[in-house]
Amino acid sequence: MAKQAIQKNQGTEEFFTLLTDFDIHLFNTGKHFKLYEKLGAHPAAFDGQKGTYFAVWAPNAVEVSVIGNFNHWKGKSHPLSPRWDGSGIWEGFHAGIQHGEAYKYAIQSVTGQCLEKADPFGRFFETPPRTASVVWSESYEWKDAEWLQARKKLEGKPQPYSVYEVHLGSWRRTVEENRSLSYVEAADQLVAYVTDMGFTHVEFLPLMEHPFYGSWGYQLTGYFAPTSRYGTPEDFKYMIDRFHQAGIGVILDWVPSHFPGDAHGLYEFDGTHLYEHADPRKGFHPDWQSYIYNYGRNEVRSFLISNALFWLDEFHIDGLRVDAVASMLYLDYSRKAGEWIPNQYGSNENLEAITFLKEMNEVVYSSFPDTITIAEESTSWTGVSRPTFIGGLGFGQKWMMGWMHDSLNYFQLDPVHRKHHQNAITFSIMYAFTENFMLPLSHDEVVHGKGSLLGKMPGDEWRKFANLRLLYSYMFTHPGTKLLFMGAEIAQSAEWNHERSLDWHLLQYPLHAGVQQLVRDLNKLYKSEPALYRHAFEAKGFRWLDYGDRDNSVMAYLRIGDNKEELLLVACNFTPEVRYQYRLGVPYRGQWQEIFTSDATEYAGSGVRNEGIASTSPVKYHGYDNSISLTLPPLGITIWKLVKQEQGFGLGS
Repeated sequence: MAKQAIQKNQGTEEFFTLLTDFDIHLFNTGKHFKLYEKLGAHPAAFDGQKGTYFAVWAPNAVEVSVIGNFNHWKGKSHPLSPRWDGSGIWEGFHAGIQHGEAYKYAIQSVTGQCLEKADPFGRFFETPPRTASVVWSESYEWKDAEWLQARKKLEGKPQPYSVYEVHLGSWRRTVEENRSLSYVEAADQLVAYVTDMGFTHVEFLPLMEHPFYGSWGYQLTGYFAPTSRYGTPEDFKYMIDRFHQAGIGVILDWVPSHFPGDAHGLYEFDGTHLYEHADPRKGFHPDWQSYIYNYGRNEVRSFLISNALFWLDEFHIDGLRVDAVASMLYLDYSRKAGEWIPNQYGSNENLEAITFLKEMNEVVYSSFPDTITIAEESTSWTGVSRPTFIGGLGFGQKWMMGWMHDSLNYFQLDPVHRKHHQNAITFSIMYAFTENFMLPLSHDEVVHGKGSLLGKMPGDEWRKFANLRLLYSYMFTHPGTKLLFMGAEIAQSAEWNHERSLDWHLLQYPLHAGVQQLVRDLNKLYKSEPALYRHAFEAKGFRWLDYGDRDNSVMAYLRIGDNKEELLLVACNFTPEVRYQYRLGVPYRGQWQEIFTSDATEYAGSGVRNEGIASTSPVKYHGYDNSISLTLPPLGITIWKLVKQEQGFGLGS
């Protein structure tokens, strides 16, 4: 803790501060990336008294004071002083205010308004609908050293990413009280479930504090505070710790794209447009009725990048999925002519946001190189997941939104029409290796009247479930990492509702239990077969056998590892007709074994499968000297592996 003396009027006054001159320099130049250690409320001791040091950025305020139960929520008695260095930071130490005290900043604006604002750096908040920040001094002893060590060893190496996307409030609710699980309860139930299902990571919809539960966490007011709906910051750390001890990574959704206009939030924080652009053509988001950060302001960049590092540093988070990147990149995003301002070159790129995203990624990867950033970016912007030194944005991965939309559109077709749309299901390979893609079947596809994934599938009950099993199997064998929203793995039949638990009772029915078992086995297969992840972002990890059999709606491809023992052959039949004696060329002569079929009876499929081993015949097919004859199950995928090689040619033939 730093203590400084400054000249004030006639005399010298000693006061408590955490800020050095270098801190102020970094903050004002947009290069302070650990502001959470300096700004906000920090319990401390000064001159023999215990209390709390407060520091807040409000450069255009006339007066700032701290209010709470300790002064009956009235200003003046606990004032903060403006720093003499022009930083716009107000600070002060107040004895007697300790851990657990609710507080806000009372800010007198230049227009005469008295604003009551929550702390932008608050570490804990009252449970909504209450909106005050809470002084919090965290104490937690981590037990995930083994996980962090293993994570470091895997840095930069190919690894499977099978992500289970979760809205914690509605994953499972208690039967007796019909309430959401707490962090501590989830540390038992959710960790055990994700472990059993075989996912490598869990990704949470935003768990930072948010006033409106129906926003799913995407309208934040407490950027540095886990929401108190489910427990304390220590409880949240405990849950993360338990995931790590179980060998599961934790990814958080992070929202630097916009914030709500709640009175206690960042909007017009000191009575002026401090965090947001003043001009609504740049500062207001028409889709979400929210406000857009001023990425060109140094102090705002310091705030946001500090926030990104905060979760990786203080909470051991393994990755950040950055929401709504497309809305940040384009000045005309969701705007009509005349509703946006071109950049200095007359075009629609948001140069300030681009610079911010690049710097954020550079700072994250330089500070925590064994973590990951993932962009939810829905356009054809070039180089989202490419390094900044070659002109990219610097993300580790990017959601493959095109694959998701094309695949769902294709699967919604009646199989009789699919032969006319073969290009829709094969097109993704044309650009699959232009980015480090993650294949998402996310929450966005099962809300706002879109129904469930099961509900999108055509046909009778059997065909719906067969199509769903086919979709998931196709996803797990397609190049790229994977993400599945909760409920999809049990074939949730109703659209997701954040006010309700998932329909766990469906697992009493064989068709639903079969889909769950399929996902469990796909995760196991994905993690055990290097061909499915070793070259997930490289063209050398994939080779078409046949993408042109439109009449049969069949496509077949190879997933390639580092040797022939890792090679997999995948054949997809997108119709309900069984394809007998279907011939496929293979690069190695010998015996091939079916290691997976989505039509297996254990998945409540029809049980059409290839018994035993398929031996190659010297029949040239698909450019190879040898081929095998298979039975392709209806609306199913079958996966094959070479188990005994005979003398012959390899992949180059």
